[in-house]
Amino acid sequence: MKMLWRLSREAIRYKTLYAVAILATLALTAVNLAAPKALSAMTGIVQRGVNEEGLRQIGALTAVLVALYLLRILFRFLSNYLAHKAAWYLVGDLRTRTYDKLERMHLGYFHDKQTGDLMSRVVNDTRDFELLYAHMIPETITNLVTFFGVLIVLLTINPKLALITCAPIPLILVSGVIFSTKVRPYFRISQKKMGELNGKLQDNLSGIHEIQSFGREEYETGKVDERNFEHIRAMLQALKISAIFHPSVEFISSLGTVLVVGFGGYLAYREGLQVEDIVAFLLYMSLFYGPVTGLANLLENMQQSMAGAERVLAVLDTPCEIQDKPQAVPLENVQGDIAFDHVSFSYDNEIPVLRDVSFHCRPGMMLALVGPTGVGKTTLTQLISRFYEPTSGRIMIDGHDISDVTLESLRRNISPVLQDTFLFNGTVAENIGYAVPDASMEEIREAAMAANIHEDILAMPDGYDTQVGERGLRLSGGQKQRVAIARAVLRKSPIIILDEATASVDVETEQQIQKAIAGIAGSRTIIAIAHRLSTIRNADKILVIEEGRVTEEGTHAELVALGGSYARMDRIQSAATGGIA
Repeated sequence: MKMLWRLSREAIRYKTLYAVAILATLALTAVNLAAPKALSAMTGIVQRGVNEEGLRQIGALTAVLVALYLLRILFRFLSNYLAHKAAWYLVGDLRTRTYDKLERMHLGYFHDKQTGDLMSRVVNDTRDFELLYAHMIPETITNLVTFFGVLIVLLTINPKLALITCAPIPLILVSGVIFSTKVRPYFRISQKKMGELNGKLQDNLSGIHEIQSFGREEYETGKVDERNFEHIRAMLQALKISAIFHPSVEFISSLGTVLVVGFGGYLAYREGLQVEDIVAFLLYMSLFYGPVTGLANLLENMQQSMAGAERVLAVLDTPCEIQDKPQAVPLENVQGDIAFDHVSFSYDNEIPVLRDVSFHCRPGMMLALVGPTGVGKTTLTQLISRFYEPTSGRIMIDGHDISDVTLESLRRNISPVLQDTFLFNGTVAENIGYAVPDASMEEIREAAMAANIHEDILAMPDGYDTQVGERGLRLSGGQKQRVAIARAVLRKSPIIILDEATASVDVETEQQIQKAIAGIAGSRTIIAIAHRLSTIRNADKILVIEEGRVTEEGTHAELVALGGSYARMDRIQSAATGGIA
C-alpha cells in the first residue's frame, strides 16, 4: 500500500484526465449493470404473455438497450483513451525525470552500475507504469464497482441466493494473497535479469571491434545466451505460478455458478422463485464473477508493474551526494586562481587516494601533474569540478570555497579535455559548438584554428558538416583530441583541464596538440596531466604526485636539477626517444 500511495502521488499532475476517465468508467459500469435488468424485464413480459401493452414495453426496453449499448461505446472510449493518455504522459515524465536524476548523480554512483541496466530502468521499467495507470487502476475501479453493484442488485432480487453466490469469494481472496507473495520475487528477478542482459548487449556492441579482433564471437554469444535465458527462466517461474493460480480462480468462480443453479432450483421448488429472477441471476453471474476473475488477472500485472516501479523509484529516491548548498552563490568573473588547502580524498572512505595535498596555481599559469599511474592525478582534477567531494580540506577558486558556489557556475568556468575523448554522433561543427549552442560558424572556425584542427577539417569530405560517427569513430585519435580542445577553447572558460591529451597519439600529432596548447597558454589557467614530459616541460609549475602526495614541485629545469623522481622520469623518457624528452 505504501508503494501504491507513492505511485499515486506521481500521477497527481494528470488528475483531470484521470478524473474524467474514472467518471467514464463508473458510467460504463452503470450501463453494464442496467442492461441485464432490461433483459430480465423483457423476459418477464414474455413469460407472462405478450399483449399489445407488453409489445409497447418490449419496444421501449429495446430502445433503452440500444441507447445503453451506444453509451457503452462512448464511455468505453473515454475511459480507455483518457486513461492511456494520462498514463503515457506519466511514463514520458518519469523517463525524463529518471534520466535527469541519473545525469545529476555524482560519478561514484556509476562505478558499480552497468550502462545497459540503467538504460533498462529509464526505458523498460518506466513502461510498466503505463500498465499500472492505464489498465490496472481503471480496471480495478471498474471491477470493484461492478462487483458491489451486482451484489446490491442480487441482494434486492433474493438475499439468500445472493449470499450463496458470495460463498467462494473468501477462497479467491486467500489465493490472491498467496499468489502475490509468491510471484512478485520472480518478477523482480526477471526485471533485474533483463537489466543485466541490456548491460551485456550494450557492453558487447560498444566493444565489437575487440570481440572480432580476438575471435571471441562464440564466447560472447554464449554469455548473452546465458543472461537471456536467466531472464526467461525467472519469467517462466512467475508464469508457472500464474498458470496454477488463474485456473484455480476460474474453478472457484465456477463453483459459485453451480451453487446458484442448484440452490436457485431448490428455491424455485420450495419458495416459488420466479423464472425471471433466476434468469436475472444467471445474467448477473457473469458480471459478478467477471470482476473477481479480472482482479485475479490484474494481480499478476500488478506484481510485474511493482517490480519495475521499485527499480525506477530506487533511482528517483537515491540522494544526490553532490548538490548546491541552500546558500550557494554563483561564481562570477573568474580569473582562474586555484588553491588546494590540505585536501585529502578516498572513495567510499576506504584506501586514501589523495593525502594532504596543498598547492597554489595563479591565474594564467600552466600547472602540470606528473607521476605513476593510479596515484590520484585524474581524481585531483575531478575534485576541482566537484565530481567528488574532498574527505577533508578545501579547494578554492579565486578565494571562494567551491563547496559554497553553485555547481552550474563552477562547471561553466571549467572546460575539460579528457584522454578518452567523447564525441557525440553528429557533425564536427556540432561537437565543437556543443558547450556553446548559439556559437556562430565563424566562432567555431576560430576555435578550430586555435586548436590546430582547422586544416584537417577542411580536408574532410563535408568539412565542418562531416559526420564523426558514434564516439567520433570516423576521426583519428589526434583529430578527436584537437576537436575536444577546440570545444574547450570555444567555451572561453578561464580554466582548462587537459587529462593526458597526448597519451595515445603519434609524435607529429603530439606536436600539433602542443601547438594548440601553446596557443591558449597564458590566457587561461591550464591544469595538465601528462605522462609524456615533453608535453609539459614549458609548464609554469610541475607537481610530482606519488602515493597521493605531492613529493616534488617546481619548473622542469628545477626538478631536473633536483635529481629526484621527476629527473629519473626525464632520463628514462630521454633515453627512450633518443635524447629528446
